[in-house]
Amino acid sequence: MDALSEADGLIIMIECTAYRSPDFPAIKSVLSSPVIFVGRNLYDPSEMMRNGFTYFGVGRRGA
Repeated sequence: MDALSEADGLIIMIECTAYRSPDFPAIKSVLSSPVIFVGRNLYDPSEMMRNGFTYFGVGRRGA
């Protein structure tokens, strides 16, 4: 979470169990802009939108 403080967005490029169910409200509260890019398609785009994020799942159709 310290690394996210005032970051412009979050990029996740590896698949790790620690990233499977993060605290999205906490992440959103520290990012300067709620943008997440994920190279492993870890999250459901509609859930991310409901959580107030702009979400890009690399390789996901329509993302």
